[in-house]
Amino acid sequence: MLVSEAASVQPAAMQTAAEPPRRHPWWGPVLIAAFVGLVVCTNIANVVWARWIDQDPEAVMALSSRNRYLVLAIGSGISPGAYVAIATARLGLAFAVCHMIGRAYRDDAYRWFIKYLGMNTKGIRSLEQGFSKAQWVVVPFFVGSNIVAVITGVERTPPARLIGLIAVGLAGRLALVWWLAKVFEDPLTDFLAFVARYQWWVIVGSIVLVVIVNSRNVRRGSGT
Repeated sequence: MLVSEAASVQPAAMQTAAEPPRRHPWWGPVLIAAFVGLVVCTNIANVVWARWIDQDPEAVMALSSRNRYLVLAIGSGISPGAYVAIATARLGLAFAVCHMIGRAYRDDAYRWFIKYLGMNTKGIRSLEQGFSKAQWVVVPFFVGSNIVAVITGVERTPPARLIGLIAVGLAGRLALVWWLAKVFEDPLTDFLAFVARYQWWVIVGSIVLVVIVNSRNVRRGSGT
């Protein structure tokens, strides 16, 4: 489904002659706003995690359920019930939003991920090919991947099948992360003690990293 880079640089008149413009559903902008909100939450987590992770790991996980925050939350003593509930809700929400963006915007969504979020055409094509051959492996394995969620929307994966694949992927991911956190509990405890000791330095470094990454994405999107 991915439009080639050559096609993307054709004059607008030629593209219009080749195919009529697609009409997007009215609810598309709502999904875009929701996705932007999730990105903002992730950026907040990337800044505050060092200060919050020991005192309020649930809040960090609610902002972002990336693997590193799952591991750190477990090391901070989050209960199994809260861990499963929050991670499932956060990862499931992100997947649902990205899936619906794929359904609404199709190839446009790919272009946005390439332009603003650091993806590349080759990577998306590779995931598309893997999805077409074995989506029952790709979806569970990449259940935390926004671009895979978009692909499931572009390809119109049936809801019943998608829910089953997501459930398998979430169960496997959360169980594996919990097991790894417990296996490496001592090093994890030492790392959290280090973070607590140098908390403000870590926060400053996190802010700098967030600014650099977002500035690069903005320049990439603006073409500068």
